[in-house]
Formats: sequence, C-alpha cells, structure tokens
Amino acid sequence: MLNPRDVKSIEDAKAIVEERGLTHVKVGVFDNDGIMRGKYMSKAKFFSSLENGFAFCDVVLGWDSKDQLYDNVSYTGWHTGFPDAPVRVLPESCREIPFEDGMLLFMGEFEGPAESLCPRGTLRKVVDKAKELGFDAFAALEYEFFMFNETPKSIREKGYKDLEPITPDWFGYSMLRNSVHAELYQQILAMSETMDFPIEGLHTETGPGVLEAAITVDSAVNAADKGALFKTFMKVLAQRNDMMATFMAKWSADYPGQSGHIHISLRNSDGSGSSFYDPSQKHNISKIQRHFLAGQQRLMPEFLCMIAPTVNSYTRLIPGFWAPTDATWGVENRTTALRVIPGSEKSQRVEYRLGSADANPYLALAAALAAGIYGIMQEWEPEAQIKGNAYDQCHPEELALPRTLWDAAQRLKSSEAARTMFGDPFVEHYAASREWEEREFRKHISDWEMNRYFEII
Repeated sequence: MLNPRDVKSIEDAKAIVEERGLTHVKVGVFDNDGIMRGKYMSKAKFFSSLENGFAFCDVVLGWDSKDQLYDNVSYTGWHTGFPDAPVRVLPESCREIPFEDGMLLFMGEFEGPAESLCPRGTLRKVVDKAKELGFDAFAALEYEFFMFNETPKSIREKGYKDLEPITPDWFGYSMLRNSVHAELYQQILAMSETMDFPIEGLHTETGPGVLEAAITVDSAVNAADKGALFKTFMKVLAQRNDMMATFMAKWSADYPGQSGHIHISLRNSDGSGSSFYDPSQKHNISKIQRHFLAGQQRLMPEFLCMIAPTVNSYTRLIPGFWAPTDATWGVENRTTALRVIPGSEKSQRVEYRLGSADANPYLALAAALAAGIYGIMQEWEPEAQIKGNAYDQCHPEELALPRTLWDAAQRLKSSEAARTMFGDPFVEHYAASREWEEREFRKHISDWEMNRYFEII
C-alpha cells in the first residue's frame, strides 16, 4: 500500500486512489490571502486532470477574503467575464485527511498567465532565482493562534464581542494547560504528522487561549506548503471540536498580537554546506549571510504588505508587544525585526520576526527570501547591529516601516526590487488587492468612532 507522502508521480497518484477505492478526492489551490479554495473531484476527472490539468474559475484571484470582487485589477473581473484559469495538479502534494475516512487531498498551482499571480508560483520563482545563484533555500514557519470556545454561529450572534478563550489569563509555556487539554494537543500533533506538517514544538503562549506551533524545517516551497496547510486544517480541527482558531494579527487591544515568524537559511547547491556559516567571523556570520541580512533589512519597508497583508496587521506593529516597528537587526535579540541566530553549520539562520500570523505563507516567505537574495545580488551591507531594546533607540528614517496597509502597497508598487524579483504582473495585481482591502475598511464606522464622536462632537 502506498503512503500518501510517497506519492511522487502521476502513476503513483492514480495507484493510491485505486488502492483506497476512492470515488472522489479533494483538490485545492491557495488564493491571494492564503485561503485554500477547492472542491471534491471525481476519480475520472482527477485522473484526467493529472495528465492534462483542470480549469478553475479565475475569480479566486479576483476577490477578497469575503468573496467581494476587486474593482481595480486588470487580470480578471467583469471586464473579462471571469473565465477559467488552467491549474496543474501536484502529485507530490498528496496528503491523507485524517478525519475523512482515508480521503486524499492534492494541491494545485495555477498555470498560464495566472501563474504570474499565483502565490505558490511566486515563491517558486524566487526559489529558482536563488538556485541560479547557487543556493538552496530552507525555511521553518511558526505560528501563534488563539483558540476559543466558540462556533462560526456563536461569534456572529455575539457580534464578535465577549468571546470565550479556551483558557483564561496569561500562562505561557504552561504544563498545566497542555495537560488539562491533552486530548486537543494530541489531536493537533497527530494531524500534523498524518498531513506532513510535523510540529517541532507546541506550547501555550502568554495570553488567554493562545498557542504557538513551530513547524519543522524543510525546503522553502515545502515549508510554505506545510504552513498553509497547517493554518487551514488547524481551523478545521478546531471547528470539529466546537472551538475556533484565529490567525488574525491582533484580535484584542488587551493582548499581544499573533506572529508568524519565518526562519530562513541558505545552503550551497553544490553540497558544500551552509552559505550562512563562517566560523572565522564574529557570530559565525558569513559574507553571504551579511548580504542576505542587508537585503532583508533594506527591503523590509518595500515588501511589507506581503508580510503584513491586512488592515489588522498594522495594529500589531506597535512598541512593547513583541512586534518590531523598524527594519532593525540584532544577534539573539527579540526586540528587532531580524534576529540572527548563531549556531552550527546546520543551524545558522535568520529569524524574520516581522511576520504575522495572518500572512499568506507563500507570499510572506517569498518576500523574506527575495529580499535576502536581492541583497546578495547587490552585495549590500547591513546597518549597525542593534544591542539592547530596539524600541528605546532611534533608527535611520529609511528603516521606518509603513504604518498603514495603503502606504505599504504604495511602497511595493514603486519598488524596483519587487518588480525584479516577483515580476510586474504580480506587483501590480497584489498591490491593487491591498489597496482594495484598505478601501473596504474605510467604508466602515468603528465602535470607537461612535463612542468618541456620536454625542460630543
């Protein structure tokens, strides 16, 4: 019997479906916002799609997270009639869904003109650029997320207020909490093994009902696959337990935001080892790692909307809540946006701490990796290392991060580096989608405005 993760070819994919006697399988693609869009597909249709691809309405690249249609993009829209876009099935993406009786899931990737906008395709493009320079990219993603004793129905009935976290109070790294809720933790760990996004560490973070999961390192595209699937199926698992998980950057002004930190390293494609590790240098930082770090630092303001993609993302980027506010770097310093982690030949890396949990894993990793690769290409040097509390220090103006999603979108549009690394079609389309997101936000009146202005002004 074939193991789902041993499926590598079209023939393997057909064989495992036949072995399991499945009449249908699940197929899915990821959209701009990192949301998995998919469907059940009959065996006959799936076998045909393995050979020839299949068509998926390109509206999934033309609407937002609430299925509202962009009115400011050229790729698709009412003016094109929302035609189908070709999608190739990725046989090697095969996973078993543990709670669906042997059901298999396969991921897809857009082809043709849509490939230039496809999040997974965008990351693959950056990985290919790294390969051309002689580097293999590796990454590990870690996510903080809050869990609630709520359902999709109850949160709407409550108007998203007075929500009940699964545990009260602040209690990070709690052995008490993970023992009381051992069955839930075991479900999470078992699912992560079955679906091949194995968790290296799972613990409570500081805040009511918040957990942190660190996913095991893998090659860059595989790491993004693991992160995207983890976010999707963690929400599924929670709802199957009459709970809800949220990956919002910040759901309450009273608690810290939720991060999506990205650990990145490069290895030499010729097999000669780490590109980042040089024991003759201070903190083992090689010349390549120094240039990579400089690129990440210099381009962070320009690529920010790929890392912080929602209006809500910017409520997290404030001093004192474990989220960086400037493009700073330090060695083992968690107050900076970039944390160099000195280690062995195998563990020397950079942690991109700016990342938030609401980011699309493919695009966040593409941005963090592309910035570093561009820095290597330009042989840039980083600014001075930050020691101590980065929040208490003054930084060069060019290191300041945009404060709103709109401003971040403008920086991406005007970025020569972004157009070089991601291509003009992606930059234009993605920046427009972030402008749309900000415009949708501006249509609404907040509770804060009502409370502040209704009677008194």
